[in-house]
Amino acid sequence: MTVLRITAYNGCEDELGQSMQELTLTPTAVQAELHKNGVTDVVWLPDTESSFMYKLLAEDPSLRIIPIAREAESMPIALGLWIGGRKPIVMIQNTGLFESGDSVRGMAVDVNLPVVMMIGYRGWTRRGVTKDSAATITEPTLNAWRINYYLVEHDGDVDRISAAFEEAERRQQPVGVLIGAEYSG
Repeated sequence: MTVLRITAYNGCEDELGQSMQELTLTPTAVQAELHKNGVTDVVWLPDTESSFMYKLLAEDPSLRIIPIAREAESMPIALGLWIGGRKPIVMIQNTGLFESGDSVRGMAVDVNLPVVMMIGYRGWTRRGVTKDSAATITEPTLNAWRINYYLVEHDGDVDRISAAFEEAERRQQPVGVLIGAEYSG
């Protein structure tokens, strides 16, 4: 079994510079949430940071991975799956979210597609100054599209994935899950 640790920290470094409590996000915890919510298909443009999850889900016989060449393809494919009675999730990076803006607007927001988008939060940091514009404009972009979102940084947060699915169904709108931790080891 492939295990990846995504490292986040509970609190800040103390004034003596002592290490912070490390928290991790494991692929199996995320996979369990997908199963819990009846996901049938993963519409995905894998990147190097998410290769751990790709390997795990590719071996899962209850999930079908649908690879895409561009993020803009994710929403029309997810919409078609949903119309066909399937329950997709879209997995893309925040930069891909920007690239797919028109399809998010036209194929998800405007048609009330109750899809969850797991969005890699590239460049975001909870500590220090966030300098990467990909991170600084992610939340304002989601807000502009009126897409609610949840932040997941470690296994203690994975229940937010279920909250996103519940909200997407209740509101009949797309909902984001920002994966806000750096991957490590």
